Amino acid sequence: MMETIKHHVSDDLLMAYATGNLAEGFSIAVAAHVSMCDHCRSMLESFNALGGALMEQYTNITVADCAFSKTLERINACQSVSQPEKKLKSDFPEPLSDYVGHSLVDIKWQPLGMGVKQAVLETSEDATARLLYIPAGAEMPDHSHRGLELTLVLEGAFADENDYFAKGDVEIADGSTNHTPVAMDGKPCICLAVTEAPLKFRKMFHRLIQPLIRI
Repeated sequence: MMETIKHHVSDDLLMAYATGNLAEGFSIAVAAHVSMCDHCRSMLESFNALGGALMEQYTNITVADCAFSKTLERINACQSVSQPEKKLKSDFPEPLSDYVGHSLVDIKWQPLGMGVKQAVLETSEDATARLLYIPAGAEMPDHSHRGLELTLVLEGAFADENDYFAKGDVEIADGSTNHTPVAMDGKPCICLAVTEAPLKFRKMFHRLIQPLIRI
């Protein structure tokens, strides 16, 4: 399949994901993107191989006496005597399906106004992950950021002052980013947005309702 994704996860984020140093919300976004992107999947495999090579250099690592038995317990706990389950067709990348299920129909959306809807995922408090549904031609409020934001396009596309982002693309935004994302191409845009801090809205109305919509 031809690679059409143009906006990728940064090497720093991929390395942090590979070493287990990303907050849960950001890990979901990176894992979902990697499942859609041949380029980033290859880069992640390289980082994992590098980590394995470095680990092999340390031969005198001390482990607890019970480490082996606990490892066997965890393996046995994961084993199942039943037949492997048939994979369900999903509207979402597999890493995201673990959190939201397989169907858009089952998502419990919270309306935000102007047809825009969100569904906040249950993750650790280090970052907030949410699905966003933006109707065709609708725009998100003009805002900047108090920290890192990753936005992964799952369906449709959006554009802002910086670029155009289609399915599989990731926009990485931070405190230097001011933008007004708009759903493009005459169809709704569904994306996964992960933030480590509340957004900075420019209009007073959006700042007033911000605690209610948790964004």
